[in-house]
Amino acid sequence: MQIRLSKTKLVILTVLSLLLEGCSISDWYNGYYAERTAVIKGQKDRNAFYDAESAQMKELRKNNDAYCTELAEKPENREARAGYPNGVFNTPMYDGCMKDRGTPTYEAYMSMQAKKRRAERRAQGEIVPENQ
Repeated sequence: MQIRLSKTKLVILTVLSLLLEGCSISDWYNGYYAERTAVIKGQKDRNAFYDAESAQMKELRKNNDAYCTELAEKPENREARAGYPNGVFNTPMYDGCMKDRGTPTYEAYMSMQAKKRRAERRAQGEIVPENQ
């Protein structure tokens, strides 16, 4: 009777240890959870940026988007990439066009804000790497 009870406990202990080693909480938290949380925060920030615009700005963005998309989609403006015989959409041209016409994309806006923060920190005497 003692041997059978100890075998059952050993099997349960072995199964539990394998389960806990296989999916540790730190891997889950630092991997899946952290990535999902960052994506959700980014989407909220992006939506807040576009929702905060006035009606005139939204109309201007709509017109600029149509113009810049057409410009970046032209065959002569497409970017050449391996595996794509007709090229791909020219995203840098689109972002630059939107920025030049006064309606920067969320990503371009955040990049401009980061440049301003780096410039302010340099003006205060901090040593700031270029791509931080």
